Amino acid sequence: MYLYGGHATQQPGEHDGTWTNDFFTVDLTKSWDISAPVVSGLPQPSGPPAVANGFLWNSYDSLYLYGGIVSDSPAAVPDPYSLWEYQIKNAKWVEHQNPKTSNGNSSDGGNQPVLQTGEGAGISIPELGRGYFFAGHLDHYTTPAWSIQVARLYLKSLLEFTFPGYSNDGVEDLSGGKTAGSDGAWRNVTEGGIQDTAKFPSRADGALVFVPGFGADGILLSIGGGLVTGPGQNESSFSQMNVIDVYDIATSTWYKQATTGKYPSLRVNPCAVAASAPDGSSTNVYVYGGQNLLPYGQQIQYDDMWILTVPSFTWVQVDTDGQSVPPARVGASCSIWNGQIVVVGGYTGPDLSCDSGFYVFSATDLKWQNNYNVLSAGGADTKNTQNQQISQQDDPQGLSGSYGYQVPGAVQSVIGGNANGGATITAPAQAATQGPLATGKPITYTVTNSNGAVVTQTGTSSVTAGGSQNGKGGPNIGAIVAGVVAGFFAVLAAYLGFCAWVYRRQLALYKNHVAMSQRALAGGPNEKTSFIPSSTEGSSARNGKASSSLAGGSSGIGGASTKLTQSNSNGQDGEVPPLPTGVWPPVGRNSTANSSTEDLMMGQEPSFVGVLLNPRRSLRVINRD
Repeated sequence: MYLYGGHATQQPGEHDGTWTNDFFTVDLTKSWDISAPVVSGLPQPSGPPAVANGFLWNSYDSLYLYGGIVSDSPAAVPDPYSLWEYQIKNAKWVEHQNPKTSNGNSSDGGNQPVLQTGEGAGISIPELGRGYFFAGHLDHYTTPAWSIQVARLYLKSLLEFTFPGYSNDGVEDLSGGKTAGSDGAWRNVTEGGIQDTAKFPSRADGALVFVPGFGADGILLSIGGGLVTGPGQNESSFSQMNVIDVYDIATSTWYKQATTGKYPSLRVNPCAVAASAPDGSSTNVYVYGGQNLLPYGQQIQYDDMWILTVPSFTWVQVDTDGQSVPPARVGASCSIWNGQIVVVGGYTGPDLSCDSGFYVFSATDLKWQNNYNVLSAGGADTKNTQNQQISQQDDPQGLSGSYGYQVPGAVQSVIGGNANGGATITAPAQAATQGPLATGKPITYTVTNSNGAVVTQTGTSSVTAGGSQNGKGGPNIGAIVAGVVAGFFAVLAAYLGFCAWVYRRQLALYKNHVAMSQRALAGGPNEKTSFIPSSTEGSSARNGKASSSLAGGSSGIGGASTKLTQSNSNGQDGEVPPLPTGVWPPVGRNSTANSSTEDLMMGQEPSFVGVLLNPRRSLRVINRD
């Protein structure tokens, strides 16, 4: 872990002469206690400026210093911007003077000088060979010849730097698979989707996080940030935490994505890192600290930890009650390695007299711990040099630093699955309407244990908007479940349709028998009624209507009387009198058809529930008739 510059204080209230260009490393290949981290100082460079709130991009073999603000006490004047590269193998700084932007997708047109920006959000994506710096501001502490009388200019542009030797289809000069030369290639994205609209505000002091697996090249998430506005700079404006700005790297387009769950308070300068579930079904973004903006000099720093789980885009607040939580801070540097978040530095307010400056948080156990523990060597002598999950170490898109990480229980309770992944929510809870989150899925991997047995296997590889296949396959569990559910409802619909047909046929028979019995009674004793023997037993008349007493179904629940209607000669419906007392069912065959026929002849109207419970019995009545 390399750190450069910033400003350091030795006692509360110290402000003058605190800007530095110190350069040092924190060794993450060895275990250490937070009271004695393994820190090594590197030679202080003579060329690169003393700046704070810039960013140190990294490829696999070089570091690149971009941006930052110079000292305000004593006031320093910034030099014209040069990109400073530190070649790790040669332990040498190299200056790249007068950089200019190239034309490209959603860009400013190119051939513009690259300006030094302060207090923006930076991120490195070495697997793509790119670094990004989002938003921030320009003023007399960043830009030569900027008058102190001119107000600070807040930005919403996204500056992209393609590392030497890498290609980038979004840059016109690198089209067709061309690679950047020794000075790299710059592009200033200013018109990406909603970026040039009022819905996309300018800001500073946010955080950027990379999430692979959506779109052809993955996405960036902008977390937090804000600015001071109004007369006298006494009003503040923040980037919302319940709606996240999402950048599709492949298409150079910004979108917005709503979140769910209780979300963090508005803040600037939090630090954020991302960890991948072993099977890749979720990427969990950890957001720590930050502060509000006003009143100046009396800002409130935060010590809370939050998780934004992607692709669900649900916030989860980490419960740290009872833990040794570090003092609240803003502007800390955070990195994740071996599934542990290493926090270095940060501003803790004017009152804290001493702070060790090094803290470690277990991303799996959700606990602050007193030491950093090596889980794998993660050095040049191992295959897994980028400290990826074992299941992802052969894929360049696998997130570095996630080795040993498992999905915490607090996240599992929101997105389903287990410690190895298996998330059941693989799309935003607040549905995305456009962009890669609406069409793509996480890259997923098969997780095996030491004996080769499969531990978990999630859905198939994601299909991006362009139709490309990413990741590694496996059975599509979601599709299987959906097929089973659909099949069940298809069978249920067919069964209900059949029962409805049987019910209509049996009801027609009932009405027919009622009509025939009435004709038989009206015709007197000489009328042929051999199919309906008479008796004075078996039914009861009350108030001139037959009461319902059904077994195996109910059409008159609670003893209510049953009424029928029949069409008269004019085609109109009229009330059909109940079956007269003394009508009995036919005597003969001992079968379920007999019992249903008995119900029919006893004046009991068939019910749909009865048919539903015993369709075979009702069908026999129809066939017998």
